[in-house]
Amino acid sequence: MASTVAELLRTARIDPLDARILLQSVLGVSHAYLAAHPEHVVAGEPLARFLALAARRAAGEPVAYLNGQREFFSLDFKVTPAVLIPRPETELLVDLALERIPQDAPCRVLDLGCGSGCIAISIAKHRAQARVTATDRSRDALDIAAENARVLGVHDIEFSQGDWFAASGGGRFDVIVSNPPYIAEGDPHLASGDVRFEPAAALIAGADGLTCIRDIVAGAGAHLAGGGWLLFEHGWDQAAQCRALMQAAGFTAVRSWQDLAGIERVSGGAMGAG
Repeated sequence: MASTVAELLRTARIDPLDARILLQSVLGVSHAYLAAHPEHVVAGEPLARFLALAARRAAGEPVAYLNGQREFFSLDFKVTPAVLIPRPETELLVDLALERIPQDAPCRVLDLGCGSGCIAISIAKHRAQARVTATDRSRDALDIAAENARVLGVHDIEFSQGDWFAASGGGRFDVIVSNPPYIAEGDPHLASGDVRFEPAAALIAGADGLTCIRDIVAGAGAHLAGGGWLLFEHGWDQAAQCRALMQAAGFTAVRSWQDLAGIERVSGGAMGAG
């Protein structure tokens, strides 16, 4: 049994873009190669692998878990079902952090719940003098993050296992970032799309989805240097509650920022000097 690239892409019965990404992964070729060689014949083990992956995708498994990677901030990250799949809207969190981290001076940065390491590594890649600490309660997640750092040539990140600030190693940080769990228990979105296959512990945060955010906001002040910033991602309808939590905790310059879809996706504020 054999098929050409054009035939496989036409008959895969999944989204054409997904089919192309999976076929590229199986063949180890680029999009340009597939486009230029529609007559390329796929047979044997590569064909069997592609058909198996396409069937799993048709059953709902995320493409990122099937091909083992996802691009984030123009970098390719390894992902497995042990970590959340990096999403484009989270790039806003990195952009906001980079605005507050000097390019030519030391700065201490803490990433809480680092998962694949996409946030911490992206920051370290663009701020050579930043000292980045990345924490996660999952040993499997930290192993993936450390591997991503090695592959991407980032060597100045300290990875530490534990819950939130307990793993931070002490001291104070100039910028704290986090993409914590923020989905409420029983949210209907948990039963659809990619999140069905992602680790529940990285998604769900209590009855209202704010349990982890409350803990982070409450603890951040004791771990921020004077004038330091806390920035974190949250759900589409949680911005006002997050701002209120930060204001009650003594943060200043509190505000929320919209992602490219116009949704208030990240909130943050500064801890006054003194």
